[in-house]
Amino acid sequence: MNKRATRFLQQIALSSCFLLAACALPTPDTATSSTTGAVLQLQVDGKATTLTRAMLLQSPALATIVIPDDVSYHHQQTYQAVPLKSLVAGLPNDGSLQFTALDGFVATIPNHLFQTKGDAAQKAEAWLAIENPAHPWEALKPGQPSAGPFYLVWLSPEKSHISGEQWPYQIAKITTATPLEARYPQLVPHADHANQAAALRGLQVFTKNCATCHRLNQGGEAAIGPDLNLPMNPTEYFQEAALRKLIRQPASVRTWQQSMMPGFKEEIISDAELNDLLIYLKQMASQRPKG
Repeated sequence: MNKRATRFLQQIALSSCFLLAACALPTPDTATSSTTGAVLQLQVDGKATTLTRAMLLQSPALATIVIPDDVSYHHQQTYQAVPLKSLVAGLPNDGSLQFTALDGFVATIPNHLFQTKGDAAQKAEAWLAIENPAHPWEALKPGQPSAGPFYLVWLSPEKSHISGEQWPYQIAKITTATPLEARYPQLVPHADHANQAAALRGLQVFTKNCATCHRLNQGGEAAIGPDLNLPMNPTEYFQEAALRKLIRQPASVRTWQQSMMPGFKEEIISDAELNDLLIYLKQMASQRPKG
């Protein structure tokens, strides 16, 4: 084993010792203050580890990758990154990874998207990009921070139908988790026989694309957008045509300077999936908790 790899493994082992001093999520200040100030918390199967940016930039798995069309920057980007599998190897097929960002964005991504079994050439490849403070990334928008210090990016995302909401940036914590609907049963629809299959498909569209920013019936961990069923459901105060337009192109319905909702094109949410999502939302309006 070379010196670089040995040093990195020693740092991984020692990192659990200073976890007690970093048990809270890092704030934007500590995440960007210095080379060693940015920290990433990993909690895999109950085992907690804290990795600094400096440690990850010294990883023997570090490589330079090119993303032809970055979802967040909308043009080609080059990153120093490590394969996500080098940090969270051996994930079970039926679980999820939860990525919590500094701004309250929470992406819950099924483990099967990170699996390398079978024909790897036919699957998207997940990488954790690390912002080098010596070469900082550009701001996402004027007056805003960059996507760093840690950003989940994908090579060949189209091979696994990766959604734009599955590119979390400004990541503070990565944890293993059960599927969102298993942790929050209030998300599960109970429709009549004719609509239940569509409502369940709509639930999957919601958890993949909407639950990153929104809760529903107070179910979920996201803290950016409003709850989509409390106190009211958008199907109750939008005409269906306007709601469809809001989902596809938010600025065509309403806009303001701090608006953060992205539009979901047909290649991200197909027309059939959008139909299922609206069936799900309408069903959940009838399942609103009383009181």
